[in-house]
Amino acid sequence: MAKPIVLDQEWLERIATQVNGLEYGSVLITVHDGRVVQIDRTERKRFETNAAKQSQPQAQNGNDKLKAVNG
Repeated sequence: MAKPIVLDQEWLERIATQVNGLEYGSVLITVHDGRVVQIDRTERKRFETNAAKQSQPQAQNGNDKLKAVNG
């Protein structure tokens, strides 16, 4: 039978810290023998196509390091 998970205030604060400010992503909580032993946070950044196009400066004189390739 599984042991009940014991969370003290310190672990609750750690989890809340990882979740706060997370816009897109996930928080993985690893439990061993009914105890939280690890917290993994994976954060994703999403960029809107229109916003990205508007925020990119126009290429000048072909000296840009990154260039779009028409496929």
